[in-house]
Amino acid sequence: MALIVQKYGGTSVGNVERIGNVATKVKGWRDQGHDVIVVVSAMSGETNRLVELAKATQETPSPRELDVLLSTGEQVTIALLAMALAARGCPARSYTGSQVHIRTDSAFNKARILDIDNQHIRADLAQGRVVVVAGFQGIDEAGNITTLGRGGSDTTAVALAAALKADECQIYTDVDGVYTTDPRVVPEARRLERITFEAMLEMASLGSKVLQIRSVEFAGKYNVPLRVLSSFEEGEGTLITYEEEGMEEALISGIAFNRDEAKLTIVGVPDQPGVAYKILGPIGDANIEIDMIIQNVGVDGSTDFTFTVHRNDYKKALEILQNSSIELGAREVSGDNKIVKISLVGVGMRSHAGIASTMFGTLAKEGINIRMISTSEIKISVVVDEKYLELGVRALHSAFGLDQERP
Repeated sequence: MALIVQKYGGTSVGNVERIGNVATKVKGWRDQGHDVIVVVSAMSGETNRLVELAKATQETPSPRELDVLLSTGEQVTIALLAMALAARGCPARSYTGSQVHIRTDSAFNKARILDIDNQHIRADLAQGRVVVVAGFQGIDEAGNITTLGRGGSDTTAVALAAALKADECQIYTDVDGVYTTDPRVVPEARRLERITFEAMLEMASLGSKVLQIRSVEFAGKYNVPLRVLSSFEEGEGTLITYEEEGMEEALISGIAFNRDEAKLTIVGVPDQPGVAYKILGPIGDANIEIDMIIQNVGVDGSTDFTFTVHRNDYKKALEILQNSSIELGAREVSGDNKIVKISLVGVGMRSHAGIASTMFGTLAKEGINIRMISTSEIKISVVVDEKYLELGVRALHSAFGLDQERP
């Protein structure tokens, strides 16, 4: 008998019929003799509806009261799912985050989990019940309701799995696993049977939307086996785990891409200590996150500096850079918000030469000019013009044989 934590997102519990389908699936696991804890999100669209109500009431809603409001979405789902399980002859009990003492810090709207009291859960499991827990929420030391922010239900599920030393944490979504790249761009994309935490973190941070980064970090930290499955189709999904023997052969796990990139360049600033800080300091002070950076040294004692930001921050960053250029005596400031980032991800990269040259050669053959390059032990990222995104991803997917089954 295994202890399994399952998480179902908003689309999986979007209406009463779908909640019934989830109950049937959960009962199936319980009938096999497994102990099951289920974490659920609010029904799809419900959190957005509550946010709109809050904004219609108060222009800038109080963070504390917003958390009180938002936490009610999951409370509806847990009660309905517990009822649906009972209707199928499967005893169940629902709990809000505060009832199972998911203790968090006091950062309203983006709280972090500190610890979990699993006493009630263990008692219910011992009595043969399925335990249904509200995702996305907890309680701080002062007794305030808190919410965990984007991807909070995934994080709740992983945290419960870690606290209870579950055999597996299963994240049910509207896709049936992690793919070598987005199947909407490359129809030949394959579902991966397994991927390492390290590679999944890179895929998530580089644009893959299957899992939230926080939940993958949490699972990796506490070594919780994580599996991504479909709520709507049967299948094995994708297991996210630590690197094991045999995985070294899988040079490239997948190709991630991000459309939300913009590039800024400042030309002809003095090549002297502190110049990078003078350029990037004001950008950071404005809460703008910087991604890739390239600095070129000119022959005349000046330097050119290029960096990327999120496309939403482009105008603001350009304005700040133009102001800085006057103080620095720069020759020119330019920007481009029609670029994208394409990244190869794989743990095998650290021990295999030639991957970068294959990547660059493939893009060159397609006439795709590389604007910027960034590398790490398990990824190579390039910035290219937006119009070449799909062509570049498809060419690389084919060049590295990601459309072929591995032995």
